[in-house]
Amino acid sequence: MDSNTRIPHRGAVSNATGRFERQRREAFDDGWALDEDDLPPLRTEVAVDATRTIIARNESPDIPFDRSINPYRGCEHGCIYCFARPTHAYLGLSPGLDFETRLLAKPDAAKLLEAELRNPRYRPAPIAIGTNTDPYQPVERRLRIMREILEVLAAFRHPVTITTKGALVLRDLDILVPMAAEGLVSVGISVTTLDRDLARTLEPRASVPAARLQAIRQLAAAGIPTAVMVAPIIPAVTEHELERILEAAAAAGATSAAYILLRLPLEVEGLMAEWLQAHAPGRARHVLSLMAQQRGGKAYDSTFGSRRTGSGPLAGMLATRFRLACKRLGLEERGMALDCTRFRPPPRAGDQLALF
Repeated sequence: MDSNTRIPHRGAVSNATGRFERQRREAFDDGWALDEDDLPPLRTEVAVDATRTIIARNESPDIPFDRSINPYRGCEHGCIYCFARPTHAYLGLSPGLDFETRLLAKPDAAKLLEAELRNPRYRPAPIAIGTNTDPYQPVERRLRIMREILEVLAAFRHPVTITTKGALVLRDLDILVPMAAEGLVSVGISVTTLDRDLARTLEPRASVPAARLQAIRQLAAAGIPTAVMVAPIIPAVTEHELERILEAAAAAGATSAAYILLRLPLEVEGLMAEWLQAHAPGRARHVLSLMAQQRGGKAYDSTFGSRRTGSGPLAGMLATRFRLACKRLGLEERGMALDCTRFRPPPRAGDQLALF
């Protein structure tokens, strides 16, 4: 499969072997390839992830949370730029098409979460969900793992932050609204572009931009603290939309905002280059050059403190634009602090009730 081949309704245009494999696959056009319109749909496969714990911990100094939950490994949204794609290589799968078509779900997530929260040594702090793969990707409509997790968190009165591109989050308003009333939840809606056609190639199975703005509107109207995440910002592709996205989100009711500059770790660099050659060949070299100028001359710089926003004059200009727009629109650059004092493990059947 060459870099100009497009898979209908998918983000990646290749399925390169993961970096840990001993053998590598190489596509070869023998002249018998089908036309794009003749290709059969690439179906999504879901397997069970037999994880024994559900809360992942991190000590990253530039991330505002120390624990997170990922209900799924891989993401059907198919966002070509997703920095989680390289994690599929640990499974012996490709960070390309495998990442968006061969998913692992965690059906025992709620049960595992309850067990961890009942541990006498557990100390509450906000749990972040959606920081790696999206908890409201299409398969969630059927599996409902995220909803089960929220039911446990609500029962324990445990704070949670949610980040998503999926308007499916509105399905769970009946859980989120009471949690918000107690200061236990905030939601960030990620908006990469307002251009529906561009979104369909960048993030083919995510909710369209208009649906995400509507989600912000309904979440905010329901009293849920809602942020807009302008993420990622792609130089010469979506960068010019920064102020327009912030304006649209503020008009919809968002009260805070954040942004992330495109990140190209490991296999994502090659996948993004292929996407540019397939969808914007005239800008491919320019985009990658602009990225290098904001990453110390490299495709990606993982240095804490700058990996999310970049460095250098161009990154500085972007930060200034963001700050000025937020000030003009009344958007906070930090989300609301959540309440950890309400955490209480609910009694189980047969538990002895406390005297006081």
